[in-house]
Amino acid sequence: MTYRVAMDIGGTFTDVVAYDEDSGTFFAAKAPTTPGDLAEGVFASLGRAVDSPGDISFFVHGTTQGLNALLERKGARVLLLASAGMRDVYHIARGNRDRMFDLHYRKPKPLVDRCDTVEAGGRLDWRGAELEPLDEDAVRAAARRVKDEGFDAVAVSFLFSYVNPDHELLAAKILEQELGEDVVVVLSHQVAGEWREYERTSSAVLEAYTGPVVRRYLSRIEGRFAEHGLTVPVQVMQSSGGIVNAAHARRHPLQTLLSGPVGGTMGGAAAAGLLGRPNAICVDMGGTSFDVSLVLDGRPDVSNEGSADGFPVLMPLVNLHTIGAGGGSLAYAEAGGLRVGPESAGAVPGPACYGRGGTRATVTDANAVLGRVDPEWFAGGHMTLDVTAARQAVGTLAGELGLDPLELAGGICDVANAKMAQAIRTLTVEHGLEPREFVLLAFGGAGPMHAVEIARELGIREVVVPRFPGAFSAWGMLGTEVRRDLTRQFFTSGDDLDGEAMARALAGLEDEALAELAEQGVPVERRRVEHVVDMRYAGQDYTLAVPLLFAAEPAADDFVTTAAARFARLHERRYGHATPEAPVEFVTLRSTALGALPEIAAVPYTADENTSDTVQRRQVVFGGRPHDTAVLRRERLAPGRRVDGPAVIVEATSTTVVPPDSSVTVDENGFLVIEVGNKVGATA
Repeated sequence: MTYRVAMDIGGTFTDVVAYDEDSGTFFAAKAPTTPGDLAEGVFASLGRAVDSPGDISFFVHGTTQGLNALLERKGARVLLLASAGMRDVYHIARGNRDRMFDLHYRKPKPLVDRCDTVEAGGRLDWRGAELEPLDEDAVRAAARRVKDEGFDAVAVSFLFSYVNPDHELLAAKILEQELGEDVVVVLSHQVAGEWREYERTSSAVLEAYTGPVVRRYLSRIEGRFAEHGLTVPVQVMQSSGGIVNAAHARRHPLQTLLSGPVGGTMGGAAAAGLLGRPNAICVDMGGTSFDVSLVLDGRPDVSNEGSADGFPVLMPLVNLHTIGAGGGSLAYAEAGGLRVGPESAGAVPGPACYGRGGTRATVTDANAVLGRVDPEWFAGGHMTLDVTAARQAVGTLAGELGLDPLELAGGICDVANAKMAQAIRTLTVEHGLEPREFVLLAFGGAGPMHAVEIARELGIREVVVPRFPGAFSAWGMLGTEVRRDLTRQFFTSGDDLDGEAMARALAGLEDEALAELAEQGVPVERRRVEHVVDMRYAGQDYTLAVPLLFAAEPAADDFVTTAAARFARLHERRYGHATPEAPVEFVTLRSTALGALPEIAAVPYTADENTSDTVQRRQVVFGGRPHDTAVLRRERLAPGRRVDGPAVIVEATSTTVVPPDSSVTVDENGFLVIEVGNKVGATA
């Protein structure tokens, strides 16, 4: 047998989904993440899905190594090489305040100290013409400092390098001659080939800061897999929602920054297509964090810029909003009130009910006390929960707050649900989107337990729990495509546009993009390129990406009129207004190369006839009082089956909770479709 395998290495669990290419069936498994040696958890989970790595025909995984290094400030020591006179660009940054009314707001501390920023003479003008040659002696002096003071990486960011990269390329050649391969050299035009000096510099610094960590990790994981018999390249999920091989990811490590969570969004887009719902809110609640993303008009919500822990980054990435709210989030008393998260118990020691030494109450402990998890069959029977330890942890905190333990357990869930609902509002209401017009797609190990209550708070009437929810991010990676994104600055007004020149520039990008796919091993018949141009009204600062039908379209006589009309429609949809008669400007060309993987022909979903159909019943607390509740095994629920709440549906990777006022139906895909009720007193 041969398998296509995807893996998501999370903070608490490592999830695996395997697709058997012979039978057309899927398998999912999970094992605790092992922070000391990630490979231990990787092979433990992999061994539960496939017999041998040698049977794997395709392997992709998501990693949070770079993101963790950034969040924990455990990245490389970076020297920043800037143009003469531009030393303070990175530190001055922007004057905007992300939190206008926060009296204690402080800008994030830069990843490079001012004393570690070095200037080098040499200057280009805005067209890329050389005004002054690069000061090569200054670059060599910077290299000596790197060796003398033990820097791990150098970020090079020169003025107008996105137009003409010659000075940055020459600096890189000198640095590599002086430093060899031991020091990572990052060039800003290769990370973000577009304008805005601060954002481009920030992107280069981020890659230099996280790059050595990611590169060491990828080399190590490739080596370990080769030792275990893997014969195919290791593929890595990108922040944009596409995949690349590990060799490319080592050269461009920043593109893996949001590697893990993005798989869930790509799976959400695929699931939305199967459901016939073009708009979906994807919520991934794991052990450590809660990630929110959107599917709009059937496509993942991808932006060409974003931020990472407060630092701007110029690259295509799925719009994700993450908060510290997961099954392992710790509950505690503060100023006489209850708080939940963002601190997490993680994989070690984990929640108290895991029996690994944890003594503080977590969200998972609260669910165990309320009876909403099956302690005998947690994680597919690979873990047995210690409910007594959970009651002790919750009881200790309840004593501090003067509450009944059951009341506090419900309160812990309520506080966590409120935080997660607010995270969803950040991506929807704050951007003019009405949550009630979306379906809530819930996954992650803990997402289906809390999804109905989150939906109720937002007025959402339908929740969908896909198959393998606890490993859904991995499932999403199996169906994505190889992706490469290329940009070229092309600033001109609509009146001055040279359509032939724009068409030639797009043709060049297309050739380069197709070559990238060839390097990734994508067959010719599976390659395609999509183009957009960033446009704005004259005088605006922000732009919108306007799709183009093909690379040569700008050469048409009526292109400016056609493009302006498309831009106006997009502006109306995004901001609620447009000014069709206003002059427009073209800013940036973007080409995305996509390489389709072989299609997955899964067999139709059916119930498992080999699993016991016995329905267990137990007391589960909803609305502060116990209810007689059915406990069902998901694999026994056939398409068309309807179950009225209260019910707890258990499976290998997650648990779905259906409150008393709600009902669930199994659709033809095997998805659980929950109709959310609104009875008073039915919440946790």
